[in-house]
Amino acid sequence: MKNREPQKRPRFVVAGTGSGSGKTTVTLGLMRAFARQGLKVQGFKCGPDYIDPAYHSAVTGRVSRNLDSWMTSSAYLQEYFLRSSEEADLSVIEGVMGLYDGKEDTALTGSTAEIAILTDSPVVLVVDVRSMGRSAAAVVLGFQQLEPQVRIAAVIVNRCGSGSHYRMVKAAIEAACGIPVVGWLPRDGGLDIPERHLGLLPAVERGELEPLFEHAAGLLAQGTDLEQLLELAGAAPALQYPPEPEAVPQEHPQPEKGSALPSPAVLTAPKDTEGLAEPSPVIAVARDAAFNFYYADNLELLVRAGARLVTFSPLSGEGIPPEADGIYIGGGFPEEFASVIAANSHFLDGLRAAAAAGMPLYAECGGYMILARSLTDRSGEVHQMAGIVPAHTVMQERRAALGYREVTALQDCLLLKQGERLRGHEFHYSVMSNPSGEPWIYAYESKGRSGSRPEGYISGNIMAAYTHIHLASCLPAAERLVEACRMYRKQQTCGQQQQ
Repeated sequence: MKNREPQKRPRFVVAGTGSGSGKTTVTLGLMRAFARQGLKVQGFKCGPDYIDPAYHSAVTGRVSRNLDSWMTSSAYLQEYFLRSSEEADLSVIEGVMGLYDGKEDTALTGSTAEIAILTDSPVVLVVDVRSMGRSAAAVVLGFQQLEPQVRIAAVIVNRCGSGSHYRMVKAAIEAACGIPVVGWLPRDGGLDIPERHLGLLPAVERGELEPLFEHAAGLLAQGTDLEQLLELAGAAPALQYPPEPEAVPQEHPQPEKGSALPSPAVLTAPKDTEGLAEPSPVIAVARDAAFNFYYADNLELLVRAGARLVTFSPLSGEGIPPEADGIYIGGGFPEEFASVIAANSHFLDGLRAAAAAGMPLYAECGGYMILARSLTDRSGEVHQMAGIVPAHTVMQERRAALGYREVTALQDCLLLKQGERLRGHEFHYSVMSNPSGEPWIYAYESKGRSGSRPEGYISGNIMAAYTHIHLASCLPAAERLVEACRMYRKQQTCGQQQQ
């Protein structure tokens, strides 16, 4: 039974005036600085991004979570935040783009501001003050006045030219805006975060960004009043779990909350409970440097729908686990490891055998690319892939798609009934082509800012598309995928008994 008493959750949002203001650097530095003090710091990221949560997990040792107010309902978001922060001493929520930037031009939908309101969190605004003096106060004052429901409680200024520059903008902001400037960062090339889309997560996993994290933490610990920030976080109002019972399925056990993610195996769910009438269906999840784009709660929702998750690494030469009743291949950077994947016949042959046997197979973005017949990398080299989807994937220099998507099922499939919808996000540099004109059944009608188009591919129990969907946007979807895996297991068991 969920605790309906007010819940104390020390927290704050780190927001920027715009992309590039330095909010990620400030977030990572503060997380590491507080973790150094022995605090359990829980990271959150506003919006659909996968990269920043990987940073958070690296600096805190705890799985970071996405909070998205467009892909999920308000009640789900509030419940998820409370549940995920339950064991933490401090929650730090990193914003997306600028504080008020979201899906719509004149509303807060999908913005950092909306999530600050939904979680009733104080906001620490990061302002880039290069070539600015008193004008910095005008910037902060405008952000304060645009939306009265948003409580900007403190400011951290970034890229100051000197200590005297910091003192100047601090005095100007505090006099005009009535809120404290609690710290600063200097202009420092050592704080530059690497390019985000070319194999960055493997570098995080190898610890190559540790010097950057430590450097940011050191500078912020030196130039920021950490105690004042902790007091601000501790003064955040108590929250209550939302009353809607449908916000998150309740009938299945929850996975461990807030645990560290030192390796992919941590995502493996508990083994079947002794005494159950039938064992849980097993979903094999590809997880390594090539396949690592998964929303933490997507995996949790599958567990809560009754699945047991087992991870495997195609880059390590592993194939489909023999106990698998279904396969989930997420996105990532398969193009960076195309030759390794193409050489893993154990993996590719296993995918082909699973598809031929009718095993449920769900793939998105990078996983979708692997199911195609070939993948042409940026250098023009062609790599043979699984050949389950009758198409070829080609990487290009220009981004092919970016943005939120609402997808509508064109017919019944693994996740949806015809006409049902899921919400998600699309971001990729590759294009999928079917030059032979072979039969193709689209999975979705995908709607984005630029209009609608058919997207993805389905055939029997195979479903693949570019869109990274959020299962919480249509809660029955997780249950349907798990049920399909359960039915496959029963069919296989019956077949073996009849032989």
